[in-house]
Amino acid sequence: MPPITKPVAPPARLESTPVERPSPPGERGRSQGAARVLLVLTLAALGLWILHGFLPALAWALVLAIALWPLYARLERRFPPGRHNILLPTVMTAAVALVFLAPLAILGIQAAREAHDVAEFVRNAEANGIPAPEFLQHLPYGAAQATAWWNDNLGHAQAGSELLHRFENNSVIGASRNVGREVVHRIVLFGFSLVALFFLFRDWRTVRDQSLTACHRLFGPRGERVARQMVASVHGTVDGLVLVGIGEGFLLGIVYYFAGVPHPVLLGAFTAVAAMIPFGAAVAIAIAAALLLATGSATAAAVVAAAGLVVTFVADHFIRPALIGGTTKLPFLWVLLGILGGVETFGLLGLFVGPAVMAALVLLWRDFTEGHDEAA
Repeated sequence: MPPITKPVAPPARLESTPVERPSPPGERGRSQGAARVLLVLTLAALGLWILHGFLPALAWALVLAIALWPLYARLERRFPPGRHNILLPTVMTAAVALVFLAPLAILGIQAAREAHDVAEFVRNAEANGIPAPEFLQHLPYGAAQATAWWNDNLGHAQAGSELLHRFENNSVIGASRNVGREVVHRIVLFGFSLVALFFLFRDWRTVRDQSLTACHRLFGPRGERVARQMVASVHGTVDGLVLVGIGEGFLLGIVYYFAGVPHPVLLGAFTAVAAMIPFGAAVAIAIAAALLLATGSATAAAVVAAAGLVVTFVADHFIRPALIGGTTKLPFLWVLLGILGGVETFGLLGLFVGPAVMAALVLLWRDFTEGHDEAA
């Protein structure tokens, strides 16, 4: 009997399923690179948005660190830091705070002393009007008419009271109510700048090396040269603006004292701050001359104006161009435009940001027009 064989079923038909093929390596790399760039830009924008209120404080800390770095480096070589490197950064940060706070304290004490005279003037103006200043009587033309107009409009009690009432209702007085809040805000930012400055002093080598490495990787050797040029511009700007401005204020303060200008110390400090902006010292000199004219000292006013003209002419045309332009090979015209444009855009911080940006742009322009290669 033949063996019984079971019928063999035909093999099941396999359904074809789509197979996902991996994307080519080049396409995957481009997509990952684009994703990384998008992530970096997003995080950078988010970080700037979070820190936008403290960016001026960080910028001031960076400017101060760059300006004081040569001095700090010499002190560090003279007094090598210990294991934790805390003492020298603390001393330098405290010295910076003292340099800024001591003049403010002196000016505050001086202003408090003069508050009594201001209050007395206000009371007399309300009771008797504002007397005509003496220089009106010494005008070469129209002295009698000017004095009569002053006495008719401001020399009696009612006019003085009305004028002071209008001044009290002025928007300036209304805005001055927020001075306390602004002062607290500035103090907080200044304290944050000091904290950032301490860490910049302590870790300056790490910050410098990482910044130069980042510039080199992003832009090549030219990026490192631009970074060094901007740092040199900050050094030159500090020497040419801050130090020269302080020198102008000191010299003109001595002139104010011997010429008999009221409050020579206060006005000398104001001159030093104004002189940090090109042609800004002229405002302080004009105020000093006007105060002398108000007291009838026309000769002293002429002496102050002449001395101020000589000091500012020498400083603005010889000393500043040599200090700022000599460091970065930057024409003084671009230095001036950078300073004025920086102040217009960034305020007082623009004194240093503007010339640094102009120095970088001029360096790139010279590299482009003179044909320097990247290895230059």
